[in-house]
Amino acid sequence: MWRKGHSWGSYLKLHPPHQRLTVFTVAVTQRRPRKKRNSLMSDDRLIVAMDVPNALAGLDLAEKLGDTVSFYKIGLGMLTGGGLALANELKQEHGKRIFLDMKLFDIGSTVEAAVRGLAQFDLDFLTVHGDPHVVRAAKEGAGGSDLKILAVTILTSLDRADLDEGLMIEGDIPDLVVGRAARAFEAGADGVIASPQEAARIRALSQAEGRLIVTPGVRPAGAELGDQKRIATPAQAIADGADHVVVGRPIWKADDPKAAALSIVQELNSPQAVSPNT
Repeated sequence: MWRKGHSWGSYLKLHPPHQRLTVFTVAVTQRRPRKKRNSLMSDDRLIVAMDVPNALAGLDLAEKLGDTVSFYKIGLGMLTGGGLALANELKQEHGKRIFLDMKLFDIGSTVEAAVRGLAQFDLDFLTVHGDPHVVRAAKEGAGGSDLKILAVTILTSLDRADLDEGLMIEGDIPDLVVGRAARAFEAGADGVIASPQEAARIRALSQAEGRLIVTPGVRPAGAELGDQKRIATPAQAIADGADHVVVGRPIWKADDPKAAALSIVQELNSPQAVSPNT
């Protein structure tokens, strides 16, 4: 079994999935004091998406990136591979910030209960779908914690043809994204998830004052697009009003992930990343 003083990495190496303790219980009850983070090289505006197979691969990536990265996103693809255990170890053992990208969507009482349970993990960001009833339930569940609820507008991997196939409401995607963002803010969302192409219009909303805009679909110049359809460079996303950019494959697939991450950090601090309104 896992014992105090052992890392989750060693625990996962020694135990196959069917022998592992329930991470919901252990990660909360065996929580340890947070270590201070050396953030001299990092920039919290960069969130690295840990779209790797399991917690061991995640820990290996975090080790390679070191102090260059201070904020990680853990999503559904990692959930059955020890994602919550990884979140706990990165947070408590390495002092990293954690964005849990679950995109919760259900009836209000279920969302509220799920968020209340997840809030025990001392996470920083959690995503839910941007429907107002979902946002309100999530905020109720997060009550009393520092967990920020981010509302998903329209996935950056979708275009108008995808929405038509799903029988979604008619209209141009930028207009739909801005409308969903406004309703999510009115429902109490701490921030929204949107493509960088919509960041400027969302930032201009009166409801966006003091709220977060987090943009996936961010690619350094020359990087492969992958499954992303509505993209921009890191500098452009920040200049247009994003507070955080999410980057995955251009970093973890790079021959030198640390150098790739550092290059993005440098871009975020370049003149090109300054909004013309600041």
